[in-house]
Amino acid sequence: MAKYNDLDIANWKNYNEIYTDTLWLIDKRDNSGMHSGSYHGNFIPQIPYQLFKRYTKKNDWVLDPFAGSGTSLIEAKYLGRNGIGIELLEEIAIQAKNRIPKEINPDNKIEIYIDDSRTFNLNKVLQNFKIRNVQFVIFHPPYWNIIKFSEDKRDLSNANSIEEFLFGFGKVIDNACGVLEKNRYCAIVIGDMYLNSEIVPLGFKCMNLFLDRGYKLKAIIVKNFEETKGKLNQKQIWRYRALASDFYIFKHEYIMVFKKVK
Repeated sequence: MAKYNDLDIANWKNYNEIYTDTLWLIDKRDNSGMHSGSYHGNFIPQIPYQLFKRYTKKNDWVLDPFAGSGTSLIEAKYLGRNGIGIELLEEIAIQAKNRIPKEINPDNKIEIYIDDSRTFNLNKVLQNFKIRNVQFVIFHPPYWNIIKFSEDKRDLSNANSIEEFLFGFGKVIDNACGVLEKNRYCAIVIGDMYLNSEIVPLGFKCMNLFLDRGYKLKAIIVKNFEETKGKLNQKQIWRYRALASDFYIFKHEYIMVFKKVK
C-alpha cells in the first residue's frame, strides 16, 4: 500500500489523539489559532484535523470546494499542508483570506478563489503552483436548503429541488476530484434533513453520487453535534416538539471517506 500519511506505525501507540472508530463524540469546537465559529455554515476544526492526519502528509495539497470561512484551510496550514479553496460568496472568502495567513507554518501555500466550484478552472490553478494533482479533497456542501447562504442562484442552498441540488453537487465532485491523485482520498461532511414530515436521507443520496462515479467507500463516520445556532438555548422546545409528534431530533451528521481508484 502506498504511503499516504506521516504516521509511524512502528510507534502506533503514540497516536492516542487520532480516532480510529466510526463514532466521533466531540464536546465542543476547537477555536484555537485562527479558527472562528462565527460563520453559520462552518464545521468544527477537529474534522479536517482527523482527516488530514490520516490521509495526507506534510506538504501535500488539500482542496476544499466549499471553503467558507476557511476552517479546513486553516487546519491544513496548521498541519503543514498546502491548500486550495473555492468559495462562491465574496464577503466570506475575503474574511478567510485575511485570517489564514496569520496561522502558523508561513511557508505552506494556501489560496482561496472566489468562484463557482462546478466550473472553476482547477487545472489552471495547479499549473500556476507547478503541481499536477491534489492529494485530498474535503467537501462540506450546504445541506440543501436547511440554511440559505445567499441569494445567488449558483448557490446550492438555493436549489429548487433535491434533484437539482444533487445534480449541482455532482458537478462539483467531477470538477474537484478530476484533479485528485489516483488512489488518494476525499471526504464529505453532510447531514440529513426533514421535509414534508419525513426524513430526506441527504447524506446517503450524496454518498451514492460518489459510488455511481466508481469511488470506493472507505468509512461512514457518525459525528455528534450539540451546539448549533439553530438549536441554541432551544433544547427543551425541540424535546417538546419531538414528544408531541412522531420524529426524533437530529444529533448527528456523517463523515464519509472515499478512495479514488479510477
